[in-house]
Amino acid sequence: MKRALQTYVDGFAKGDAAMVTALFAADAVVEDPVGNPPVSGRAAIEEFYRNAIGSGARLTLDGPIRGSHGNAAAMALTVEVPGADLRIRVIEVMTFDDHGKIVEMRAYWGPDDVVQ
Repeated sequence: MKRALQTYVDGFAKGDAAMVTALFAADAVVEDPVGNPPVSGRAAIEEFYRNAIGSGARLTLDGPIRGSHGNAAAMALTVEVPGADLRIRVIEVMTFDDHGKIVEMRAYWGPDDVVQ
């Protein structure tokens, strides 16, 4: 799980939405931020990441990626959007299936986590 999350960060840094999306199960769900309507299915998830990467957003890990004894892992990161001069402090929690694919990504952040 930790390796998958590192690949997620690396794929984002390379501007490779397909690399990021390949980590997800076909029926995965992305909720970013938690409370927003979820994005479901690999095609919609790839579009979500293509748009995020296309915005110029960059991810920086704020600490080590954390795993669990179960099927979830989490990471604290900062999303920087240079054109908007914006930083968002985020905790992302990923849940995995038995094949090591992400079935759910939930991003925890709110208005107090946005810095301009």
